[in-house]
Amino acid sequence: MTNDELYSKLKETLVNDFDIEESAITPEANIVTDLDLDSIDAVEMIVKMKPLLHGKIEPEDFKAVKTVQDVVDILLPLTK
Repeated sequence: MTNDELYSKLKETLVNDFDIEESAITPEANIVTDLDLDSIDAVEMIVKMKPLLHGKIEPEDFKAVKTVQDVVDILLPLTK
């Protein structure tokens, strides 16, 4: 899976499952302040992305995530 493909899947998940306006979702969008996701939403987002992953996310890796691109950067290696 490419960066763009994963970004598209993440964007689709945010729009469909979290009712976030598509125009608000950019690589630079902060998942807390711009997209209004709390920590429970963030966990749910990762659970929804899990079918695309072949590895396990380490909780400490996800603690540093701030933007949509950060999410993609953490998940991308796990899609291969």
